[in-house]
Amino acid sequence: MEIPRIISVDDHIVEPTTLWTDRLPRNLRDRGPRVTRERGRYEGSPSSTPFVSDPDLPGAVWTDVWRYEEMVWPLMRGFAYSGFEGEDSLRLITYDDVLPGTYDPHVRVSYMDANHTEASLCFPTVPRFCGQTFLERKDKELALLCVQAYNDWMIDEWCAAAPARLIPLTLVPLWDAELAAAEVRRCADKGSHAIAFSECPPYLGLPSIYSGHWDPLFQACQDTDTVINMHVGSSSQLVVTAQDAPADMTLCLTYVNAMLAFSDWLYSGVLQEYPGLRIALSESQVGWMPFAAQRIDNTWKKGNQFFDTTGQRRAKELPSSVIPGRVFGCVFDDVEGLRNRDAVGLGQILMETDFPHTDSTYPHSKKTLTDMIAEAGLSEAESARVLRTNAIEAYGLDRYFGVKA
Repeated sequence: MEIPRIISVDDHIVEPTTLWTDRLPRNLRDRGPRVTRERGRYEGSPSSTPFVSDPDLPGAVWTDVWRYEEMVWPLMRGFAYSGFEGEDSLRLITYDDVLPGTYDPHVRVSYMDANHTEASLCFPTVPRFCGQTFLERKDKELALLCVQAYNDWMIDEWCAAAPARLIPLTLVPLWDAELAAAEVRRCADKGSHAIAFSECPPYLGLPSIYSGHWDPLFQACQDTDTVINMHVGSSSQLVVTAQDAPADMTLCLTYVNAMLAFSDWLYSGVLQEYPGLRIALSESQVGWMPFAAQRIDNTWKKGNQFFDTTGQRRAKELPSSVIPGRVFGCVFDDVEGLRNRDAVGLGQILMETDFPHTDSTYPHSKKTLTDMIAEAGLSEAESARVLRTNAIEAYGLDRYFGVKA
């Protein structure tokens, strides 16, 4: 079977070095995110300053470092791994050491052509998956300008370079729900109908979706037909079973973050209160969804027999009733999920290539997905749905960008 061209709803950008220095007011450019080339050493620390700039340190190497207030963030191979498979993902690098398609939209489209990919929706790198970088900074007026500068670049330059090929995904100022709603409306007027959000806001020190705090944002997304995308790790935490477990063991469990978001969104009833809202769980895989939905429904049916839920935000109807056409999971490595597509919901499965991260199927996405589809036994019509049609419907790519199924 010849599979159709892929629509990938989870890829990544490594932001060009001048993104903010070109767009912030002149008097703020030396305070916003900017790149300096320095010689130093990665300390292997999970802190916000894992890089020590000192050319005389043993093992010091040249690297490009993003600086912004107290943030010191060196460029590492893992953020631009495609094309350099086999290298240490923690190796310090410069922009000279990455594929130009990570930051140049015209080159990115040529990579997509070579990788059987028609359209791509990209998450940020320096701002992190949902803009946590700006949430953590002290100067929120500057942070808001940085969010807006990123969004303008995303819409006016990155996506404008290849309309209908590069699909805008914009950020919101997470520290203020009203400002976030306003930014959704501003970006929708400019052509963006997808935002990044956290899979678990309380992990970022923010109110939960049960609280009502985010209702202005949810209303704005519903009003503007904007999809809420939650990438695993957008809560700045991943599941760790043991401190002495192998480091790569954490990657086995990234789907658990998506499961937490899935449970909150179904149990809270938010999707019942906002019937036009749609969410996508990026890099989630989907094989776990049928059991999770069953467990959520069964618990909901009898939960108030054991607990007083008066005054708490809670689904008023069967939680799983909101899934069809509104709750999407994204896969690149989930044969079991595809085998169980009827239980998952064929229409809820989206595809991704995860370029240029370590998990990416680039440049062999066509073969990888062809093999996965064959192993799962999908028909030609089913393949077309998971590879492209579902994404077209979920993101309105036909309405807003003229993408055809």
